[in-house]
Amino acid sequence: MALPLFPPESDPGPDFVGLLRQAGGGAAPRAETGSSTPLAAAPHATTVVALRYADGVIMAGDRRATMGNIIAHRGMEKVFQADRHSAVAIAGSAGMAVEMVRLFQVQLEHYEKVEGTVLSLEGKANQLAQMVRQHLPLAMQGLAVVPLFAGYDTARGIGRIFSYDATGGHYEDTDFQATGSGGRDARSTIKLGFREGLSRDEAVDLAIQSLYEAADEDSATGGPDLVRGIYPLIAVVDIEGYRLVPEEEVAERFAALIARMQAERAR
Repeated sequence: MALPLFPPESDPGPDFVGLLRQAGGGAAPRAETGSSTPLAAAPHATTVVALRYADGVIMAGDRRATMGNIIAHRGMEKVFQADRHSAVAIAGSAGMAVEMVRLFQVQLEHYEKVEGTVLSLEGKANQLAQMVRQHLPLAMQGLAVVPLFAGYDTARGIGRIFSYDATGGHYEDTDFQATGSGGRDARSTIKLGFREGLSRDEAVDLAIQSLYEAADEDSATGGPDLVRGIYPLIAVVDIEGYRLVPEEEVAERFAALIARMQAERAR
């Protein structure tokens, strides 16, 4: 299959969404801005967190998706690899968010192939902001997508975190951030336990505790499901790249947290 050719004035370059539009393949779905008819209820992802540690960033998300007062999914994945040195986590309309992440992943790969170099971490954050902004008409109808983006900045040698609002505004957070329905409780827990230079294990434990406390206060956030063996997803991004913390390790750390809390309550 031959690649399409464009005149210089309309060449989309490394913009994959622009390439789709130029080639007639469409892009992310759009809603009519003048429509007042609410869209049908859809599953929503809830709580995700990100925090820096000495060698990079930790990103974590619970596994529950809700639809009103109904648990729509118990094992949803909310943390994704964006590229080798970055990760994105989703809150908001679940289906729309997952599609946005897939498009974002392709956009980063497309840019690297066209330009022959990796986009900077700020550039990746800007690309995701544009996608969130293009989604605004649907967000106004109740299908908002509010991601978290984090990665290891190979130029600076540090982990960095970016948060977003439904209009596409994005902001760099110095040390940690959480979003979703349980974001406030998760953020408060991290704030109390955060310090500069956390080790990888300390940061994973703090992320686990933040999700546990969020689930204790917010019914839409799922805690560890010991019966089904479902635990939050936790990812590490450092100079070696993106990788998930093994589920067995997450289960052990949750068990240790619960044991500590039971021991404190028994005193």
